[in-house]
Amino acid sequence: MYTRAITRKPGENLAHGLSTSNLGLPNYELATKQHNTYVNTLRSLGLMVTELDTLPDFPDAHFVEDTAVVTPDVAVIANPGAETRKGEEDTIESVLARYRRTIRIQAPGTLDGGDVLIIGVHVFIGISDRSNIIGAEQLGHILEKYNHSWTLIQVESGLHLKSSVNYVGHNTLLITEKFADLDKLKGYDKIVLDKSEEYAANTLLINDHLITPRGFPNTRKKLELLGLEIIELDMSEMQKKDGGLTCLSLRF
Repeated sequence: MYTRAITRKPGENLAHGLSTSNLGLPNYELATKQHNTYVNTLRSLGLMVTELDTLPDFPDAHFVEDTAVVTPDVAVIANPGAETRKGEEDTIESVLARYRRTIRIQAPGTLDGGDVLIIGVHVFIGISDRSNIIGAEQLGHILEKYNHSWTLIQVESGLHLKSSVNYVGHNTLLITEKFADLDKLKGYDKIVLDKSEEYAANTLLINDHLITPRGFPNTRKKLELLGLEIIELDMSEMQKKDGGLTCLSLRF
């Protein structure tokens, strides 16, 4: 059960952030509106939300999840894999230190929080363009001291692991076709996404509610079979910058 979340407001310079989507530039006013709706949704589900100010030097900083991995016992401060995002993590450590002991990933290890999927006490850590094996193993060794087990997964497609795989409750993964047959993910039921709706893999489970991006009707129908309340949010401007629902908050 989550009780808190940390978010960061999008900056007027968000169009200068990193992207591989080829969907055009985001509109600042619409992105701000979508972000506000997201924050209000978290609050409506019982979370106390700390909303941080923009970081003018970091156009991707509203994707705050990448800066840390938070468990019940410790907050691991990431070391972003993209050079233009290095420094974002320094601004989050003092905030998380109010709630958790903090430990940092050390160079040459790199790690983005978007590559970390926690299910109970097990942690799946993606090896991607943003998170290297050194950083992933550092995280694993830190968390095993707090009674977590861990598995490394090679991310062959998508920006982060959670671009393609997310836990949606009831021992079920919402997952893209490319990840669906991985031996390391055996033991879970799977909802496999249509190729045309793979962006919806980034669906967020919050306290028995599923927050899913709007505009993916086939995915919604599949999720309805889980019997959880579903909330659809417009993520069009975040999608233009390779971001999604999990990216916009740190939840604990």
